[in-house]
Amino acid sequence: QVQLAESGGGSVQAGGSLKLSCAASRYILCTMGWYRQAPGKERELVSTINSDGTTRYGDSVKGRFTISQDNAKNMLYLQMNSLKTEDTAVYYCRACAIYWGRGTQVTVSS
Repeated sequence: QVQLAESGGGSVQAGGSLKLSCAASRYILCTMGWYRQAPGKERELVSTINSDGTTRYGDSVKGRFTISQDNAKNMLYLQMNSLKTEDTAVYYCRACAIYWGRGTQVTVSS
């Protein structure tokens, strides 16, 4: 079992930045990622990072968000820049395609 805990969400104005963190309860070697779900919408991919460091981004965040990880600390990060109001959502950390965190709210105001 792996527990994931997100942090770093909050409220920010459009154009601002936030950095999300996800702490894993133990070391894991698998694909990790960030997903988000806005009210009334389906959960969608934000970004993933494979164990070899290969990254993938959703089209709506390319060039603005950066995923990274610190394996020594069992941490996953998401640096979000140039935030838009449409980035408002609950952001979830995911690991190994089966473990999910409880999410952290990101609200971007105009």
